[in-house]
Amino acid sequence: MKILIIRFSSIGDIVLTSPIIRCVKKQIANAEVHYLTKNSYSSLVTNNPYVDKIHTLNDNNFSRLVADLKNENYDLVIDLHKNIRTLKIKRAIKSKWLSFNKLNLKKWLFVNFKIDLLPESHIIDRYFDGLKSINIKNDNLGVEYYFPNQISLDLNQYNIHKNQYVVISLGATYFTKQIPNNIILSLIKRLNDTPIVLIGAGETDVKKANHIISNTHHKKLINLCDSLSIDESAYMIKNAKTIITGDTGMMHIASCFNVHIVTLWGNTHPKFGMYANVQKEQVQNYLINLSCHPCSKLGSDNCPRGHFNCMNMQDTEKIVHSLPQ
Repeated sequence: MKILIIRFSSIGDIVLTSPIIRCVKKQIANAEVHYLTKNSYSSLVTNNPYVDKIHTLNDNNFSRLVADLKNENYDLVIDLHKNIRTLKIKRAIKSKWLSFNKLNLKKWLFVNFKIDLLPESHIIDRYFDGLKSINIKNDNLGVEYYFPNQISLDLNQYNIHKNQYVVISLGATYFTKQIPNNIILSLIKRLNDTPIVLIGAGETDVKKANHIISNTHHKKLINLCDSLSIDESAYMIKNAKTIITGDTGMMHIASCFNVHIVTLWGNTHPKFGMYANVQKEQVQNYLINLSCHPCSKLGSDNCPRGHFNCMNMQDTEKIVHSLPQ
């Protein structure tokens, strides 16, 4: 049976599809699993042993991509993105397809009127609900991240050791998911002599890291912002004692490993179903109870109220005090 799984972006969302990939491959006899994603995220599935072939989307190849997919003659398409592009693909290749409930109306009610009708379920559970008709069941083995055969990153070059440092993730797609500089500086101050590694990517994160470096005297602060690949960032997270992050792809990558996760929630909310998919004792979620929260299901380039209190009111003393020793 030839099956196409679609998830275009982004880092965390693709990581969250790993249980579906695994269970489809293992539970359907002779399954040939193909995966469609954006070219910039293909490395996230390149090393997955349950994926037989990867198709990639970029800005210029949509028509050619659709033609190639039609020639594959899929028996089934599993749409885990569910947007206009995936609709066009499904219509073009004319295969049987399955998807999931995005709960957009309930999310809209929660964001705009603070009416919470959302179920107590993770998005992975909703993915599996969408596959009930073909009897695919969650094996409850969690999310997975597969590294290439060779990872050249050597912790010794940074004078850090496994399970003895804290990673702070600076970046996020949207401003309102990012931990503000003042909160990061407050956390760093309270972490005393604990080695801290800053990770992130792109010009904005580099500026953020430079500001932090220039405003702290922490002697064991290591800035690796924009110097690591996704695989190297994942490796750094895997070997950390703790990661402190916003609602980001790095949070979901951390969910693949036995690392303590501290998530500071900005404009989004765990009830959307995109929280870290780990045992409760492995994660600490910090939310500020505000009348304006949540204010978006995805994120924004600025705080609609101007105060950004969902992040700025985080209790850094409490957060650091509760970290595992």
